[in-house]
Amino acid sequence: MAGFNPLIESISPPPVPSVQAWARSYDGAKGPLIDLSQAVPGYPAHPHMLELLGKAASSRASTGYGPIEGEAVLRAAYAVHSAGVYHAALTAENVHITSGCNQAFICAVMAVAGAGDAVLMTNPYYFNHQTTLAMLGIGTKLVACSAERGFLPRVPDIADAITPEVKALALVSPNNPTGAVYPPALLDEIADLCQSRGIWLILDETYRDFLPDAEAQPHSLFSRPDWQDHIVSLYSFSKSFCIPGHRLGAITAGPQFVRQVAKIMDNLQICAPRAAQTAVAEAIPRLKSWREENRQEIMRRADALRAVVAGLAGWQLDAIGAYFAFIRHPHEGKSSAEVAQALAKNAGVSCIPGSYFGEGQEAYLRFAFANADVEGIRALGARLSSFSL
Repeated sequence: MAGFNPLIESISPPPVPSVQAWARSYDGAKGPLIDLSQAVPGYPAHPHMLELLGKAASSRASTGYGPIEGEAVLRAAYAVHSAGVYHAALTAENVHITSGCNQAFICAVMAVAGAGDAVLMTNPYYFNHQTTLAMLGIGTKLVACSAERGFLPRVPDIADAITPEVKALALVSPNNPTGAVYPPALLDEIADLCQSRGIWLILDETYRDFLPDAEAQPHSLFSRPDWQDHIVSLYSFSKSFCIPGHRLGAITAGPQFVRQVAKIMDNLQICAPRAAQTAVAEAIPRLKSWREENRQEIMRRADALRAVVAGLAGWQLDAIGAYFAFIRHPHEGKSSAEVAQALAKNAGVSCIPGSYFGEGQEAYLRFAFANADVEGIRALGARLSSFSL
C-alpha cells in the first residue's frame, strides 16, 4: 500500500477515545459512572444560548462564507469583554476568531515556527499541543515543573532551555493538566525573558473564566507598551458557554499577527462557524451573571474534591485549579495507565493517566472535576478508598 506521512504516523492516537473505551467496560456495580476524563462542562448550556444558536443557525446569512478573521460583531464584543478583564486597551483588530482553541494554537504556532524550529513547553504539558507540534515537524523542548513548586516553571530553567531553534514558549494558565494558575508577577518575568530573547510567548487561557477570584486581573501583559510584538493569548468559548460542539475560540494579538493568522485560516477552514459567532456575540453581555454562577459552582466542586482527597489514605492532591486536579495515586510500581484503566473498569471512575501529559508523570492522574457535580465528587471518596489493584 502507499505510505503515510511519517510525522503523522509517529504521533500517538487521540488519548480521550481510549479512556472512554475503558469506561464503557464498567458494569455499573458501584453506581453511575463518575466521568472525570475529558474536560466538558458538567451542566447544560443556558436556554438563551440555545435560543440564540437556533435563531442564528436558521438565518440564511450564516450559511455563506464569513470574514476570515471572524464576524465583526464577535470580534468587537470579545474585545470589549477582554478589555474589561485585563484593564487594557484591546480592540477588534486584536482579535481573530478560530474554530476552537486547538485551532487557535495551531494557527499561532504556524505563524511563528516551521519545520526544524522548536517550541518550548512545560512538563507536564497538554497533549494536543505536543502532537500539534509533532505533526508540523516542529520540535518540542520541555521545562520541568515539580509538585514542590506547584507545577510552575522556574524562570532560570526557561532561560536555559531557550536555544536558537526555539521560536516560542507555550504556556497554559490555568493549567491543563495540573490546574496550576500562573501568578501575574511570574508571567511578567517570563514575558520579559521572552522579549529579551526574541521569542513569542503563547499563553493558552482556555480556563480563564474559572479563576477563584472573578475580579482579579489574570495578568497585565496587555498593558505592556510593546506587548503586540511578542505576546499572543488564546481563548475558548466552549467551557464558559457550554458549547464545545460548536467549536469556537479566539486569538488576541497584534494586528500584524492577526494578518498572519488570516493566511493560515484561509487554508485551514476559511472561517469559524458563523452561527455560533453571532450567537456568542450577543451572549457575552447577556449571560454574564449566569457565567458567574457557573464559576462559583466550579469552585464548590473544587472544594468538594479537596475535602474528598484529604480524607483518603495514600492519595495526594498536588495541584488543583479551574477545571483540573493533578492527583498522586498510591499504587507504586503501577503505571498511571494501569491505574486509570482499573479505576474505570472496576470503580466506575474515569480519568486520564498522568503519563499522557509527559514523561515522569506515571504517579499522577488528571481529574477533570468540573465535569461532575458536588454529589458525584463526594461519592468519589468511597470508590477510591475501596479501590485496589
